[in-house]
Amino acid sequence: MKIQPVVMPAIKTIALVAHDNRKREMIDWASWNKPILGQHLLCATGTTGSLLESEVGLSVTRFRSGPLGGDQQIGAGITEGHIDFVVFFWDPLESHSHDVDVKALLRIAAVYNIPIACNRSSADFMVTSPLMGGEYVRLAFDYESVVSPAEESGVRL
Repeated sequence: MKIQPVVMPAIKTIALVAHDNRKREMIDWASWNKPILGQHLLCATGTTGSLLESEVGLSVTRFRSGPLGGDQQIGAGITEGHIDFVVFFWDPLESHSHDVDVKALLRIAAVYNIPIACNRSSADFMVTSPLMGGEYVRLAFDYESVVSPAEESGVRL
């Protein structure tokens, strides 16, 4: 499988997501890191985005609420190359009606080799990394270059 370099710009697009039990933690974390976050483009799912705007004073592009497709919108942004980084404070101890969407978002971030922080400690390490302030070349598998077994055998689907 081929590997393709993808340039992440110095000003990154960061998606912020927090489950209900983690929203306060996200607001506290974003307040603490406001000087860093303010240097980047931010997007977030519904209520999280509203809280980041009203309580922290950050400019945020808002998607739908997670259960209404916001997680999927962020996943689509990753696949289209519009989102560089994800901070997702999810609640691993609570079942959610949209658990499949949560798992899909985590999977798509891994597929595209997108940095994803799932807790405050990881988020702190990532946003304070020297790599945050400049361009970064991440390596991603070029899945589209892979030939399926059906294509190899000449079968048209």
